[in-house]
Amino acid sequence: MEAFNMAEALKTELLDKEMTEVFDWSDDKTPLRDAMWNHVMDDNGHNTMATIAEAKKWESMSDADLKKTAEDMLK
Repeated sequence: MEAFNMAEALKTELLDKEMTEVFDWSDDKTPLRDAMWNHVMDDNGHNTMATIAEAKKWESMSDADLKKTAEDMLK
């Protein structure tokens, strides 16, 4: 069970990095997870349940897919 928790923690590591650490085009120090959350909330009229559903997808993405999704969303 401990290995599972470690794997889950590693999946979210990119989400917890600041935007400036993930993208060379950003000077925003907001964590990637928060920036993506805020963007989705703004786009869907602040529907928290819809945003939660979207955010759950991010945790199962590879780093490459997550980075591309975030860049498409935020750039």
